[in-house]
Amino acid sequence: MKPVQAFLLNLLVIITIIWLLFGFAMGAVTAPNNDMSPNIKMKDLLLYYRLEDRYTAQDMVVINKNGRVYIGRIVAVSGDTVNITDDEHLEINGKTVSETNIYTSTPRYEGFVEYPVKLPEDTCFVLADNRSGGEDSRYYGIVDRSEIKGKVVITLRRHNI
Repeated sequence: MKPVQAFLLNLLVIITIIWLLFGFAMGAVTAPNNDMSPNIKMKDLLLYYRLEDRYTAQDMVVINKNGRVYIGRIVAVSGDTVNITDDEHLEINGKTVSETNIYTSTPRYEGFVEYPVKLPEDTCFVLADNRSGGEDSRYYGIVDRSEIKGKVVITLRRHNI
């Protein structure tokens, strides 16, 4: 009977650790669409760290905005000024941003956000990697710190491996 009790105790400890890890420190979500393509594809599994307290430009984050989950890349943080020019370039604090992992231009979405945008305290501006059609801050506005679920730390491909 001793080996069975030891096994059950070990199993209980492992389940408790996993519950604590994914209940408080980590989270998992599948990419809802191809907004982050080609870096993240629809249905890829993303693990994110919930306890991050400082976000910087280029961090990929999971956002809960208006009851929907979005994945995006932070391009500007509190105090920055964001502008998207008429010739579809991203400017942060008056300087054009050169991004090596973005393969399309960054068009404005008319009727949603007025540019330039000055970001208040505890906010950020998030863009999808697929700039030509992704839903991001050009569509739903600036993101409040409380709307960020966490920073993506691991991406697991679920198709076309």
